[in-house]
Amino acid sequence: MTERGPETSDADTIYVFAVCRDPDPSDVVGLTGVSDDSAVSTLSLGSLTAIVQTVRAADFTDEAWQARLSDQRELERYARAHHDVVSAVAARCPTVPLPMATLYHGERRVREALGEEADRFRAALRRIAHHAEWGVKVYAPPSTRDEREGRSDRLERDRRDDPHDPERAPARQVASADRTRPAPGAGLAYLNRKRGAQERRERGQNEALRIAETVDAEVGGLAKASRRLRPQPQAAGDRRVQVLNATYLVAEHRAEELARLTRTLRERTGARIELSGPWVPYSFVGEV
Repeated sequence: MTERGPETSDADTIYVFAVCRDPDPSDVVGLTGVSDDSAVSTLSLGSLTAIVQTVRAADFTDEAWQARLSDQRELERYARAHHDVVSAVAARCPTVPLPMATLYHGERRVREALGEEADRFRAALRRIAHHAEWGVKVYAPPSTRDEREGRSDRLERDRRDDPHDPERAPARQVASADRTRPAPGAGLAYLNRKRGAQERRERGQNEALRIAETVDAEVGGLAKASRRLRPQPQAAGDRRVQVLNATYLVAEHRAEELARLTRTLRERTGARIELSGPWVPYSFVGEV
């Protein structure tokens, strides 16, 4: 949908934030948008309405936008400004958000381009009306035994390697005298410990996946639609294992029911379950 060129121009262009149904023009009063040069306003598309702002074309040439994409702070500023407008309007009426930096050369082109997609916009608005998007993340329950044995193994290694531990001195002297003769049965015991740890990890992983499927099925049964997303990598030092990252389209009147269900699932499964939202249903408007 974006019409952006490489040339620098003094002309204006139309930035489109979203398409909605029956907004009150006062809903956008006071919104800053992505530019200080003009106010956010509404543009009629017949039975639909676009939320727009006039911006300088020179600020959105290919070269200018690529430079902005490489500046994390500037990109975040534009993303927040875009989202603030969409969220403010979505709080008042069904709203289909458009991608950041959707631009057209004048109001006529806005009406032509978005008018061609009117049926898809209307279908999306029907789907998300009086619904919000909620995120659910599930992390595998901690394995108490594995954590305890892991700590024990680490302590034992530290003690064994401590040159100042008098209790380990005889053992080090013996080991130094004959490093080629392991204690009887030591190899088999080591293999059994490793095999047991591996089996526990596999059981833990299978249980975590079963919990993820249970959570997804029960939350999905309450939602109108759902999407499974790629698990997110954890920050350095965060040992949690994410086994479910999903988003759900839930009717507004069922928000408290969703919160209660999440609490029940936490208690029943012992898993860490994070619930976030409500959000503008970006994930359920389709390709618009």
